[in-house]
Amino acid sequence: MKVQVNGEELVLDKPVNIKELLVLAKAEQPDYVTVQKNGQFVERDKFEETVVSEGDTIEFLYFMGGGSR
Repeated sequence: MKVQVNGEELVLDKPVNIKELLVLAKAEQPDYVTVQKNGQFVERDKFEETVVSEGDTIEFLYFMGGGSR
């Protein structure tokens, strides 16, 4: 099964949920990442029940804070 993760094709042997995908895709700081599936935000408490399907586009988003000078 092929999916897109942050613009890169990833081939999976079986369907996985978002929590498992974070591990498989080696997401940096998985406790702080925001996830979009096909352009829709996935709530953190739904990571385990949200299954990734053939052709899905997944984006891991990291929000950075900044300061002023």
